[in-house]
Amino acid sequence: MKHYSKLKETRISGQTLYKGILNVKLDEVKLVNGHRASRLYFDHLGASGVLPVEGDFVYLVQQYRYPVGKITLEIPAGKREKTQTYLSCARAELKQEAGLTARKIKEVLVFNPSNAFSNEELHLFVATGLTRGKDAPDEDEFINLKRIKFETAYKMVEKGQIRDAKTIIMLQWWKLHH
Repeated sequence: MKHYSKLKETRISGQTLYKGILNVKLDEVKLVNGHRASRLYFDHLGASGVLPVEGDFVYLVQQYRYPVGKITLEIPAGKREKTQTYLSCARAELKQEAGLTARKIKEVLVFNPSNAFSNEELHLFVATGLTRGKDAPDEDEFINLKRIKFETAYKMVEKGQIRDAKTIIMLQWWKLHH
């Protein structure tokens, strides 16, 4: 099996094909072997997700996700704005989607959800010391808040009833660390 000591592709040129909530970019790159190739990808500002914990319970948001055509259960999460830190984004999403504020919020990991076609980083947090208030979802978001026992959530993952990657990662992280 061949081993490559340098696995870096170098950008030669690029263009933005679409600007919006996600930017679509097309770059020409120089490969390790000197050849050229095209790389089409989503340019993303990043996002934050929060696991809201209350004793043996977790709060998840239920919403319809058009791309998969299903109602999903997920941790509160959302895209970061240019002026936001990942922490302030996490706090805002927790309040906006779940109507919760946290006395303590801690970042526990960062991952790339789709690194083959996006540069998105997703920063994941755990929130404790929760206080319930009024939610304020975006005008195009329709969300139900669900308070679920962790054991029930784990079984839902095993049965394929929770399929969202960031949610599965955080539930498994919690299971490993608590």
